[in-house]
Amino acid sequence: MDIRQLRAFVTIVDLGSLTRAAAQLHVAQPALSQRMTRLEAELDTALLLRSPQGVQPTEAGKALYRHARTVLRQIEEARQEVRRGAAGGATGTVAVGLPTTVAAMLAAPLLRRVRAEHPGIRLQVFESMSGYLEELLANGRLDLAVLYRDLETPSVAVEPLLREELFVMGALPGDARAGRRARADGRATCPVRALAGVPLVLPSGAQGLRRLVDRAFARAVAEPPTVVADLDSLPLLLAAALDGLACTILPWSALAALPPGVTLAHRRLTEPDLDRPVSLCRLATAPRTAAAAAVRDILLALTRDGLADGTWHGVRPTGTPAPAPPPRPRTRGGGP
Repeated sequence: MDIRQLRAFVTIVDLGSLTRAAAQLHVAQPALSQRMTRLEAELDTALLLRSPQGVQPTEAGKALYRHARTVLRQIEEARQEVRRGAAGGATGTVAVGLPTTVAAMLAAPLLRRVRAEHPGIRLQVFESMSGYLEELLANGRLDLAVLYRDLETPSVAVEPLLREELFVMGALPGDARAGRRARADGRATCPVRALAGVPLVLPSGAQGLRRLVDRAFARAVAEPPTVVADLDSLPLLLAAALDGLACTILPWSALAALPPGVTLAHRRLTEPDLDRPVSLCRLATAPRTAAAAAVRDILLALTRDGLADGTWHGVRPTGTPAPAPPPRPRTRGGGP
């Protein structure tokens, strides 16, 4: 087993295709196939499953992929460090996974800070739904991932960052009849029970946000939400709410994805308060490189700064209770 075999194997898994991998590696496809056949023979196990749809790793292949990524990363870091010599500073490639809503707040500042403070670090940012990022982290394709979880496991180390409140976005059906306009500043609230029967567009059941919403409805409404479409796309969720097709439920940070000058009415969800933990995660078994540690420190600093200066709304530090909803107006007769 040599470095060329490992690099070829990782490229095949990343691209999911022998043809595309051969083109990227500038080798003939038959030669690449033979290289993989020799690697499988050396390890005495199948590493790749070939089908008309592409190439996928076997369970043994997934294990090799994780180790190969670590080896290749360490080799690259050694090369960069030797080249830079006495110049110092963290070097190497760091792969970071950011959920789509978090990326709207953190991706650009992260790129700027890493470029300014650690020019020797090559940053790879994967923006996707949280469920897919969990898979990438488990497969060793990410060094760091911001995920909606607060519990550690033997394989995943977790650093809590904050708690992110959830908002119902869009005009509710009763607003027009009551002559109300939903506020676009986020200070209004809405109990979950008020969403009974309201058409909603939500992420699919594979996503953590959907599971959280389903549990809240089970507690407050005793029936599932009225979902008219499952959309694993932040732009589509926002577009549906903007067009008045349905409301959606998202964190405040999702509003950063709106075009400049466009606003969307949003109310913080209460009774029960709907929020979720946001944590910085990494594989506990993976080596901690200087470059990954530097990016981790920047992510923590950006989160602290956003909490301190108020640029990131609808969030609070871990362990801080949710704000109390405004008191309900009392009737003229003094009733509730």
